[in-house]
Amino acid sequence: MQHSPIRISLKEKIGYSVGDTASNLFFQTFILFLLYFYTDVFGLSAAAVGTMFLVTRIWDAVNDPVMGMIADRTNTRWGKFRPYLLFLAVPFGIIGILTFTVPDFDANGKLIYAYITYTLMMMFYTAINVPYSALMAVITPNSMQRTVLSSFRFVAAFFGGVIVQSATMTLVEYFGGGDEALGWQWAMGLISGLAIILFFITFFTTKERVVPLHEQKSDFKQDIKDLFTNKPWLLIAGATVFQLTSIVMRGGTIAYYFKYYIQEQSFTLFNYNIDLSTAVFTSSFMLVGTIATIIGAILTKWISKVFDKKNTYSFFLIISSALYTVYFFLTPENVILIFAFNIVLSFFLGPVSVLQWAMYTDTADYSEWINGRRATGLVMSASLFALKLGLTLGGALAGWILAYYGFIANQDQTLESMEGIKMLMSIIPAIIGIIGGIIIIWYPLNNKKMEEIEFDLTERRLHESV
Repeated sequence: MQHSPIRISLKEKIGYSVGDTASNLFFQTFILFLLYFYTDVFGLSAAAVGTMFLVTRIWDAVNDPVMGMIADRTNTRWGKFRPYLLFLAVPFGIIGILTFTVPDFDANGKLIYAYITYTLMMMFYTAINVPYSALMAVITPNSMQRTVLSSFRFVAAFFGGVIVQSATMTLVEYFGGGDEALGWQWAMGLISGLAIILFFITFFTTKERVVPLHEQKSDFKQDIKDLFTNKPWLLIAGATVFQLTSIVMRGGTIAYYFKYYIQEQSFTLFNYNIDLSTAVFTSSFMLVGTIATIIGAILTKWISKVFDKKNTYSFFLIISSALYTVYFFLTPENVILIFAFNIVLSFFLGPVSVLQWAMYTDTADYSEWINGRRATGLVMSASLFALKLGLTLGGALAGWILAYYGFIANQDQTLESMEGIKMLMSIIPAIIGIIGGIIIIWYPLNNKKMEEIEFDLTERRLHESV
């Protein structure tokens, strides 16, 4: 017996996807510029920032799963997850501006302010992104449709990255007029306003369709037990931590890499003289990489059908990470190679991010299939915690390693500190990313297994509806 999957309109696919554009406007800023902002603009030491990133995750260890369980137990006329997009969008935007505001405090006051605003930023990021991520799992019960939806989502997310990479430094220079702190505040004001509008669009264009098989009693202990006995979730969560640690470590180093190592340059390409300031150089490098990533994301459905989702995630992450090592050996004169290798490795990263969230929704189906209970919000919140743990470890390790190698902001770097910047751009994130790719080799939910699970769950729903 075949079941016809619910068809998701193009309008709803786009409407859902722009929510991740909104999220990524901030997430990419965190990855690429937050460490730089705190050291070179805010005025904190690299070691202090690294410690702050790690300490603030203690609260997230509680906050993230609690938010997931709250979302699972939410029942409104708009559904379980959509209301959070409507009511939290504006507070999310406001705290985003405050996080990138430099107060007129002394060193201790600034550090306290940074701790408070960054913690609040991560809390609101959780509160709006757990429901957003869980929403994908209840728009459609079909695993392959969720992969398509995830592809739309991440193409939109990467466009958010394009905005951040191509416009942020330009906006900072334009609004700051030489005052980088003022420029960051105004630039993030514009980015926050755009994010708010996009979350509203997602709310008004999506619909929740998947409901639990039967009315579930609230049981926090059982939900937690189900999560930590869910082998597929444990594996993809572990891989996520290594994947994000690798990406954030390298991404957060790019601004330093070009400012202190590559520096401003002039070179000839096809008989044209090209002058690149550090800001233009950095933005161009990020932009071409994101375009390549978008192409990879668009091709994800086809690639994952041919090679299977788990194989694509695993091998593409290993290949892209291995290519990081090239940057240890490139010199500032190797401009073409610096860009060329970034295009290739970024293409391989495209399907990885797309499949990551599609695989998380598959683990929610697996948990329901095995345990007879559905806790989509908890699964996605715990998954977001894994993502944020990778964000934290990547940022913290980068800060500590910079400090270990003797980095001091806004000064000429020593040979030792330059070595640290190169290591953070290449060897260290390569090793960490490869470990993430290896972990997923043991992930059991291949395409064939998900077809079996989807069929069984659909049969159960049809039986209960009779």
